[in-house]
Amino acid sequence: MARRYDTNDATDRATGLREAASAVRRGELVVLPTDTVYGVGADAFSSEAVSDLLEAKGRGRNMPTPVLIGSPNTLHGLVTDFSEMAWELVDAFWPGALTLVAKHQPSLQWDLGDTRGTVAVRMPLHPVAIELLTEVGPMAVSSANLTGHPAPEDCDAAQEMLGDSISVYLDGGPTPANVPSSIVDVTGKVPVLLRAGALSAEELRKVVPDLEVAN
Repeated sequence: MARRYDTNDATDRATGLREAASAVRRGELVVLPTDTVYGVGADAFSSEAVSDLLEAKGRGRNMPTPVLIGSPNTLHGLVTDFSEMAWELVDAFWPGALTLVAKHQPSLQWDLGDTRGTVAVRMPLHPVAIELLTEVGPMAVSSANLTGHPAPEDCDAAQEMLGDSISVYLDGGPTPANVPSSIVDVTGKVPVLLRAGALSAEELRKVVPDLEVAN
């Protein structure tokens, strides 16, 4: 039976974050609020948990799961060949609605799907998400919906879709925005905007003027 906690209540929040962290460490799934939409998350380094996440969503390995982190410093252990322009994007827009696709460290023992040696990574601007990520480390997190359905803006919508496949629901109320993050590929010499979301190409070019936009 899934447990649900109101993170706007101080006591419930403390209990919920503790229970969510324990669930993640056991390889179970949790739902958490972010600054874009609600996400369903698992330990990024547990291939079984990530597989359960994809199954819960009805999502194939051809759509790898992004990774959320609680601090930019965590990037040092996750990515390689991270350019100066990529760091400038981090400095300007993290925490926030910018996902960066980078080459991951070859030594990492994880399986996020068919990533071709890359990882999509983001630091969300939401205190509950940050607190959980700081406690448990990098999490594989995707929008908390069944594939093909709208991404949920509140915990009720997430729970209706995912039900008891989730161990812990952290209810932070409606999310601040339902616009997805913008995705920028920083694996090459020039950053490439793969998906315009909360951040437009114009906003990004104020930091990296050479930004290209994918066809």
